[in-house]
Amino acid sequence: MKMTKFRKSIRWMMYSAVIGIAVGSAAALFLAGLEYATYLQNSFYWLLLLLPVAGGGMSFLFAKYGANTAKGNNLLIEQIRRSDDQPDRYERVPIRMAPLILIGTWVTHLFGGSAGREGTAVQMGGSLADWFGRIAKVNIAGRRIFLLCGISAGFGAVFGTPWAGAVFALEVVIMGRKIAYHAILPCLIAAIVANYTTLAWGIHHIDYSMGSDIPSFSWVVLLKVLIASILFGWMSLIFTGAIHFVKRISSKLIPLGWLRAFVGGFVIIGLTFAVGTRHYLGLSLPLLIQSFQEQVPGAAFLWKTVFTVVTLGTGYLGGEVTPLFVIGAALGNALAPLLHLSVAFLAGLGLIAVFSGAANAPLACAVLGLELFGISGAGYMLLACFVSYMFSGHTGIYSSQLIGVTKPRYYIKVPGLSMLLAKRQKGRNARQ
Repeated sequence: MKMTKFRKSIRWMMYSAVIGIAVGSAAALFLAGLEYATYLQNSFYWLLLLLPVAGGGMSFLFAKYGANTAKGNNLLIEQIRRSDDQPDRYERVPIRMAPLILIGTWVTHLFGGSAGREGTAVQMGGSLADWFGRIAKVNIAGRRIFLLCGISAGFGAVFGTPWAGAVFALEVVIMGRKIAYHAILPCLIAAIVANYTTLAWGIHHIDYSMGSDIPSFSWVVLLKVLIASILFGWMSLIFTGAIHFVKRISSKLIPLGWLRAFVGGFVIIGLTFAVGTRHYLGLSLPLLIQSFQEQVPGAAFLWKTVFTVVTLGTGYLGGEVTPLFVIGAALGNALAPLLHLSVAFLAGLGLIAVFSGAANAPLACAVLGLELFGISGAGYMLLACFVSYMFSGHTGIYSSQLIGVTKPRYYIKVPGLSMLLAKRQKGRNARQ
C-alpha cells in the first residue's frame, strides 16, 4: 500500500513537471512575442490607427472559431469548481484556446490596446494542462488538479513568482470551498518548473524595489497604511465595476462582437489624442517603473483605468493584472506626498493591494509582495492586501469566482481560515 502511494506521488510530481515545462515554454514564447509587439507599437505610431480593424477582425475570428474559449479565465474556474459536485456539467477546455488567446493578446498590444498578460498565460496553462490530462486519461478529480497546475504554472511563469502562482490558483479558484490539500504540492512544482523553464529560454522579469525607505513600525505609519489600503480597495471596486458595466452596456448597445471591438478601438484612439500621451497604451511598464522612482501625474491611475476598461470592456484580449499593477502603483505614488511616505513604498503596496481587491486573493497577493519586494515591510504588505480585499465589495475580475459565494464586505474570508478559529468565533463571524 505504501509503495502504491509512493508511486502515485512520483507520478503526480512527474505530471506537474511536464505541465510546468510545457506552460513555461509557452509563456516564454508569449513574453518574447509580447516584447516584440510592444517594440513595434512604440516604433511605428501609425499602428494605433489600425486598432479598430485589428480588434474587429480578431473578435470575429475568436467568435467564429473560439467556441467556449470566449469565457477566458472564467471557463477554467467554472470547470474546476464543477468537477467534483457537478460532473454532468463537464466541459472541455479546448487546446485551441492557447494559440487563440496568444495571438489575440499579441494583436491587442501590437496595435495599442491597454491590457495585461496574466490572463493569456493562465488560459494557455489551463488549455495545455487539460489537453495533457486527456492524454494521461486522468479522472475528474485528476483533471481538476491538472487545471490548477496549469493556472499556477501560467501565473508563476509570466511574473516570475512561482509561490504566488501556486497560492493564486488555490485561493482564486477554490474561494469559498475547501482547499484541495493534495493539489498544493503539484501546483507548487508546476509553478516552480514553469518559472525556471521560462528563465532558461532567456526571458527576464522586471525587478521591483521599495528601496531603503520602508518605514519602521509606528502607529502613525500603520494608520497611514490603513487609510491607503482602504483607498486601494475602493480602487479595486471601481475598476471591476467599471469593466463589468462597460461590458454589459456595450453588449447591449452593440450586440455584434466584432463591431463592438471596432468601436472600442476608435475610442482608444480618441482617448490617446485627448490626453496627448501614449503612456497608457499596452502594458504601460515605463509608467509602472517610474511610479517607483519619482512622482508621476496625479491622474495617471485614473487614465490607465479608463484605457484598460475600454479595451477589455469592448472585447479585446489580454489580462487585467498588469494594468492593475500599474493602477495600484500609480495610485500609491499619488498618495505618497499626501501621506508623507516614500513613493516606492506606497507604489509597492498599491501594486499588490489593488490586485488583491480585484482578484479577491489577499493571501496570493501577500505572497506576491514577498517574492517581488522581499521580507522587509511584510507586515505592511499583509495589512494592505487584506484591508483592500475587505473594502473591494462583492465583485471581482473573475465573475465565476463569486457565483454562489457570499463575500461579507468587512470580513476576511480566506480558504482554510476557519480551521484556525474556534466554533464560537466561526458562529460569530457568520452572523456578521
